[in-house]
Amino acid sequence: MVFSSPVFLFLFLPLTLLAVWLIGRRGQNTVLLLASLLFYAWGEGAYVLLMLATVLVNHLCGLAIDRGVRPRLWVGIAVALNLATLVAFKYANFLVDSFNAVTAGFGLAPVELAPVHLPIGISFFIFQGMSYAIDVYRGTAEVQQRPGPLALYISLFPQLIAGPIVRYQDVARQIAARTTTLPGFASGVRRFVVGLAKKVLIADHCARIADGVFAVPPDALPMATAWLGTVAYAVQIYFDFSGYSDMAIGLGRMLGFEFLENFDRPYIARSLREFWRRWHISLSTWFRDYLYIPLGGSRGGAARTYLNLFIVFLLTGLWHGASWNFVVWGLVHGLFLVAERAGLGRLLERAPRAVGHLYTLLVVLMAWVFFRITDLTEGWHTILAMVGAIPGDPVLNPPALFVTNTTLVALAVGVLGALDVHAMLGRLVGLRRTEPHFPTGLRGLAECIGLLVLFLGVAMAVASTTYSPFIYFRF
Repeated sequence: MVFSSPVFLFLFLPLTLLAVWLIGRRGQNTVLLLASLLFYAWGEGAYVLLMLATVLVNHLCGLAIDRGVRPRLWVGIAVALNLATLVAFKYANFLVDSFNAVTAGFGLAPVELAPVHLPIGISFFIFQGMSYAIDVYRGTAEVQQRPGPLALYISLFPQLIAGPIVRYQDVARQIAARTTTLPGFASGVRRFVVGLAKKVLIADHCARIADGVFAVPPDALPMATAWLGTVAYAVQIYFDFSGYSDMAIGLGRMLGFEFLENFDRPYIARSLREFWRRWHISLSTWFRDYLYIPLGGSRGGAARTYLNLFIVFLLTGLWHGASWNFVVWGLVHGLFLVAERAGLGRLLERAPRAVGHLYTLLVVLMAWVFFRITDLTEGWHTILAMVGAIPGDPVLNPPALFVTNTTLVALAVGVLGALDVHAMLGRLVGLRRTEPHFPTGLRGLAECIGLLVLFLGVAMAVASTTYSPFIYFRF
C-alpha cells in the first residue's frame, strides 16, 4: 500500500484517523499499532512477522543492556542480528553473484541461490531498531520496558516504508503522551497534500521522461537528450522521496507526532558537503552518528579522515541497493567529499556562489546516472554522451521525442521548485514561511483553496493512471 494509492487515500487513512479520534487517548497506540501492522501486511503479507521479530530482538537486547550485565555483549548481539537480517534479505544474492563472478575465472562451479525477496522498507526498520539498541547502550535513550511502544515506534506507518529514519529518543515522549490539535492537524493535512502533489504531479510525470530516455542504448543518445533524461531523473528522485517525506511528516502531525525534517532544498547547495547536510538528512546523520564518529571521524588525521569518508559512502551506496552501480555512486560522492576536505572546499568558499552551485549540480547529476543505470558500462557511456564524447543519433532520439506538454510543464515546475525559485519570489513579495502552523485570514483561505485544487488534481491523476513508480521501495 502506497500513500498515493486510492485504497490508502480514500479507505485506509480516513478509517485510521476516525478510529484514532473515536478511541481516545488511552487506546490510540493500540489502534495505531494494529493499523500499522495491517498497512505493512497489505503489501508484504507474512513478512510482517519479520518486522515483529526485529522488534522482539531489539526489545530483549535493550532490556539486557539496561540491566548492566555485559551490556557491550548485548549491544553487539543486537547489531549483529540486525545486520545479519539485512544481509540475508537484501545482499545475499548480490554477494553470491559477486562471488561467482570472481570464482568463474578459476573454473569453479557457481554457488546456486534462488532469488531472495526484499521486504519493503527493511533498511528503514532495521536501522531504527538497531539505533534503539545502540542508544540504550550509550545512555541517550531510555529503555522501553514493554514491547508495544517499541513495536509502534518501529512499525508506525507514516515513516515505515520510506522514512525518514526516526530516532527513538525523538518520539519516545510522543508515543507515551501526545496531543492532537486542530492547527497541528491542519498543518499536517497541508504538508501531506503538498507532498502528495510533489509525488503524483511532478515526480511521476518526470519519471515518464527519464524512463523513455534511459530505455535508449546510451550510444544512441545525443548530448541534449542525455542531459534531458538525467535532469528529469534528478527531479523525479528528489520530488519522489522528498514528497514521501513530506507526506510522512504530515501524517505524523495529523496523529500528534512531530518528525524531524528530511530534506532542506539540497539542489541549492554550493558543495557536496552542504548537499549531504540537506539531502536525506535522517540517513546522513544516522551514518555520521553510528558509523563515521565511531570510526574516529576527523580526529585521526587527514588520511584517517579520508578513509572514514570512503567507508561511510561505500556503505551509503550499498544501503541504497545491492548492486555495484550504487557502490560507484557512493564512492563518487566520497571522492569529491575527500577533495573538498583536502582543499577544494576552501576554494569553493572563496569562489562566487554560482561556481559552487554549478560544481555541485554537475557532480550530483552525473552521479545520479550511476544511481539510475545498473550496468556500469551503460552508465559510463551515458556520461560520455552527456559530455559530447559520443555523438548519438539526434535524428532518431531528439529531446522532443521524450516529452509531452504535460511532462514538460512538470519538469519545468520541478526544476524551478528544486532550485527554490518559488521561495525567492515569495521573499520578493514579502511572503514568509508559516511552518509548522497553518496561516489564518486571507492567506489561510487562499491556501485552503490552493490545497483543494491540488488534491483534486492529484485525485484525477490517481484515477486516470496506474503509473506511479516509487524509487525508494527497493530500500
